[in-house]
Order: sequence, then C-alpha cells, then structure tokens
Amino acid sequence: MSSPQPSSLRVGRRYRANRLDGPYDALVIGSGMGGLTAAACLSRMGWKVAVFEQHYTAGGFTHSYERNGYEWDVGVHYIGDMGRADTLGRRLFDHISDGQLKWAPMDACYDRIHLDDRHYDLMAGPAAFRDELRRAFPGEHDAIDAYLHAIKKAAGAIQPLTVTRLLPGAMGRVARKGLDRGALGRYNRTTRAVLEELTDNQELIAVLTGQWGDNGLPPSRSSFLIHALIARHYLYGGYYPVGGASQIARTVIPVIQQSGGDVFTYADVTDILVENGRATGVRLADGHEERAPCVISDAGVFNTFSELLPEHAPEYAFYQQRLSGVRRSMASACLYIGLNDTAENLGLPKTNYWIYPDNDYEARLDQALADPDGHDIPLTYISFPSAKDPDFARRYPGRATVEIVAAAPHDWYRQWDGTTWGQRGEDYEAHKEAFARRLLEKLFEKHPNLRDHLDYYELSTPLSTAWFCRYPTGEIYGLDHDPQRFDQDWLRPKTRVPGLYLTGQDVLTCGVVGALVSGLTTTLAVTGRKGLPLARRMFVG
Repeated sequence: MSSPQPSSLRVGRRYRANRLDGPYDALVIGSGMGGLTAAACLSRMGWKVAVFEQHYTAGGFTHSYERNGYEWDVGVHYIGDMGRADTLGRRLFDHISDGQLKWAPMDACYDRIHLDDRHYDLMAGPAAFRDELRRAFPGEHDAIDAYLHAIKKAAGAIQPLTVTRLLPGAMGRVARKGLDRGALGRYNRTTRAVLEELTDNQELIAVLTGQWGDNGLPPSRSSFLIHALIARHYLYGGYYPVGGASQIARTVIPVIQQSGGDVFTYADVTDILVENGRATGVRLADGHEERAPCVISDAGVFNTFSELLPEHAPEYAFYQQRLSGVRRSMASACLYIGLNDTAENLGLPKTNYWIYPDNDYEARLDQALADPDGHDIPLTYISFPSAKDPDFARRYPGRATVEIVAAAPHDWYRQWDGTTWGQRGEDYEAHKEAFARRLLEKLFEKHPNLRDHLDYYELSTPLSTAWFCRYPTGEIYGLDHDPQRFDQDWLRPKTRVPGLYLTGQDVLTCGVVGALVSGLTTTLAVTGRKGLPLARRMFVG
C-alpha cells in the first residue's frame, strides 16, 4: 500500500504553532463528528474555537480518502432521517453547515438482509417496512406490529436520558431513577430478550436485527435501546451526502471559521493541561502549549482519561475505576474496491447488503472469532458509495467503487501490533490478501459481472484504524452498546474536572448522528442558560 498523497479530499489547515491565532474560547481535541459539531455550534454563538486533529485530514470517521484514481469514505455508509427538514439530525446538520450539506436518497430498499440463500428487504417508510415484513412472514403480523411499537417507545426513551446527562448531580440521579421505572428500564435489556417476548420465530428476529453491525454487537449482547435507535433512524430510508463523506467536514469548517476559529490537521495533542485543579489547555507533540478556559475532548473516554489526562488531575482515580466497567467496541476490516466502469453501467444498487451464513448470528460469530479460517465470515456488509452519490460520476468519470466491511477482531492482527503502517511485512500482506479475496468472492456471488471490472482493491484492518484514528484495538463504535453501557451515568458531557468536557459517540450513542447529537449536548453543557435558544431550536423546532 502506498503512502497517502496530497488530495483535494483533505480538509483542515495544517498545524504549525505560529499559525494559531489565540486566545481561543475553547479547544477541541479531535475533529470527529462530535468535535466538529460542538465547535460549529459554539462558533455560531460567537465562540472562537480551535480544533486539533492528529490525522492528515479532518472529519474522524466521516473523512474520505483517494488512491489510484478512486475515492472511498471510511465510515459514512448511509445516514437516516435526512429526507425531512424537521428531524433533529437534519436540523442540526443544516445548523452546523449553514445549509450547505446536501443529501441524496438511497433506493426504497435501503438494506437487504441475506441469510444463506434467502434474502429479505427493509423498505423505506413505516407502512412499506411493515407490509414487506408481513408479506415475508404472513403468520407474524401481530409480532411485527408489536415490534414497531416497541422500537418507537425505546427510541423515545433516549431523548429524556440525554436531558438527564445535562442535569447536575442529585437532580440528574433522581430524574434517571424515574426513567428506569419507565420505558428506559423496560427496554435496556438485550435485544434478543426483548424480541423473544414478541415472537419465537428466529428467522424474523434475524431479519429485524440484521443491521446489528451498525452498533457492533449481535442481538444477545446489545441493548435493545441502541437497536431501536438504529432501526427507527433508518425507518424512513437511507441517505448519502452529495459529493461524498468529506463534504461533511468541508461544509462545517467554514462555520467554525466564522468566529475566528479553525481546524488544524497534523495537530497531535499529547496532554491535557491541568493547573490548580482545572483543565486550562493542551500540549501538542511539538511541545507547544495552548490555553483556553474550555477544553473539549472528542478523543474517546479511554484516550481522554488514560492517555491525555495527567494523574494529578481531580478525580483521576475515579475515571480509571469507571473505565474498568466499560468495554471497547468491535473492530472491523474494510475492503475498498475500484471498478473500471460506472455504477450505472454496472448495475450497482443504492442498497446495502448484510450477508450472513444463517440466522444464528451469535453462534457463527463465536465460531469465526475462535477459528477464522475454518468458518464462513459471520458478517459481511457491502456498500456501493459511487451509486449513492449523484456527484461521483462527475468527479470520477468511468469509475465506480464498492466497500465491504467485515467483523475482524484486533486479536487476529495482534502479532503485528506496534508496527508501522505500510511497513508490516510480507506475512501481514499475505494475511490481508487472503481475507480480501474471501470478501471479493462475497461480492461476486451477488454481482458476477463485477469480476471482469475489478481494477483496484486494498484492505484496511484494525491496525489501520488504530494508526489513523488512535483507537488502539481498532474499535469503530467507541464503547460497547450493551445494557451496562446505558447505566454509566458518568458518560456525560461535563466531566468532574472543571473546564474539561467530553463529546463524541462515547457520550450518548455510536454512529454519525449519535456523535452529532453529542456535539449539541456538549455545547449545551458548556454554555448553560445561554444555550437554551439553541436547545429549543434543535429539540422543538
């Protein structure tokens, strides 16, 4: 794999200490969706914010990259709730991009669940979704209706939970106890446990949970709360940013700049400065120290409290203890594929494929994790980004792209841990090539015509994620979204260290919109009463 080259997809200003234009009102560590959102929201309130990103491009898991004449996104495969201007996600995206970020709808069938030789379509719109499932499972009408009711109730419990994360100590604990007596407590159980109260049809349960890769835990291990959020999120279909995923950072950064702030790349923060018991700034890898009254970390809770926060900080021991009660989420491998013809000519759909050996997700996952070479790949997700993006053909005429994501634990690659990206040796490359070939065959099974148009491919592993995104085990969803995670009251925007705040997918939930909303809640935590007009605009409309 060649080294990254300069690309028009890179966004942000390359860091040099003499390019900083302080003093700043706030410093943000990391330019993922949460960090960009918090910075843009604060900028629109007149705050001057500097965002420090250690990667060569801004955007976190929303960035894109270019190689060999192709472009791929690394984490934005589809986003829901973008078809109407009155949803929270769409309002917030419009707010932080000044309405410049545009969206294209996917096909009416946004996700297709393959179980061995059978497949089932998830259709956009509650009525179409219900009718298609009823057609496929004619004896399960009541269970399907009960399911739709359950995901509505469970997803609705998340907004008041978000509010409790903004309330101070005792008040927040009292409010949380009230929620636990209602829908939150009822549905913060495993997804499989909730669904098996509605039906004993395991094929139907498998179809309903076929998107489990969107949170990284199979149904017997995930909380039904995260399942419901994801299912409701896509109930009205999937959307893709026009111009590709890099358009997210590209349209948000100008809003951050409006109040004098900026987003700096190659800006590696090594320490959070804590003086007299308060977070006062950051130290960068070149030794430069930049100070501000507010520090916001979008680096994830493990990185924030284990790597960046000094041991003399208030409540340091508290956070070390709390970290022992949460787990890092799944890791994955992603195959980036270039084809030498257009998506239209090749017949590529605007539908995602979820491919499984059968409907027993947990058994197949456990078998493959224990013996990857002796069993089928337990989860294969295929996305066709060049088909989803109506601007792709203009930027890359005569070309198309495919992305294949598969579960791939860090343990499979542990022997190369600590090695340098692009220099891991022949054994590593051979291991990657073998897995890439298996993934390609999954694609060719569904689209045999693509075999003759394969022009380029490369595989990223959990080590790639660790190298570029600073998640040491390649975790792509931050923390596991099991029931225990939703009981962690310390996962809130305002930390116990004065002046230090959290944002990103560890604060609320995973995914682009989960991190997006966390950026909003962090802004509200930082600004207090001054943020009430923003809260009303976003949550009430």
